[in-house]
Amino acid sequence: MSGASQTRPSAVVRLSNVELALAGTRILSGLDLTLSERRVGIVGRNGSGKSTLARVMTGLIAVDSGEVEVMGVDVARDRKQAIRTIGILFQNPDHQIIFPTVGEELAFGLRQQGRSKKEARALARAALERFGRSEWEERSIETLSQGQKHLVCLMAVLALEPAVIVLDEPFTGLDIPTTRSLQRYLDRLAPTLVHITHDVSSLDGYERVIWIEAGKVHRDGAAGEVLDEYLAAMTREDTADAGFGLPD
Repeated sequence: MSGASQTRPSAVVRLSNVELALAGTRILSGLDLTLSERRVGIVGRNGSGKSTLARVMTGLIAVDSGEVEVMGVDVARDRKQAIRTIGILFQNPDHQIIFPTVGEELAFGLRQQGRSKKEARALARAALERFGRSEWEERSIETLSQGQKHLVCLMAVLALEPAVIVLDEPFTGLDIPTTRSLQRYLDRLAPTLVHITHDVSSLDGYERVIWIEAGKVHRDGAAGEVLDEYLAAMTREDTADAGFGLPD
């Protein structure tokens, strides 16, 4: 596993004039973004389009119009190249894991890249060894804790060696020790991270933060400045709600 002190990858995520509606509702509108920083955070209230944006970036949802490229790869149209270029860690690992054992789960993406069955299993074993989890190869997914499942998903993504990893609320529902352990793993990673979260403390040390509102960029800039504005706005809304007699 490479250290974060390495030279920043040259990976670039580019969205140009992206439009997307789902079930008749406009989700993303006129979205233009170019991401080249090593650590980028994305914040916004519920329903602002953050998770949809994550899936658009990784090519899991095709847009109605506009362009989405990662290092020049059209991620929606060229799925084989997309999984070599960008990976995603979902909020719920049960939405990501599809195989009954850890070894099979890690080998699956590698097979999708065109690796032989033998090569995929060897690379899966190597990934487990790097994390000190060699004994997990034949372990049933059902026997793992939620935090352990998150780790399996992270290992599966890293085994593909993508240049960019999108994190969609990866710590939701995890206890503090598990969260801190996974955060340490992520902090040491060389790939570019695009981290979507409500927990602004998890963006400590990030270079850039993008605040999404109603499927559009509301603010985009240095992490500290954008987060200060975002927190101030959310605090004002919380204070305003207090006048309606809502329960705590």
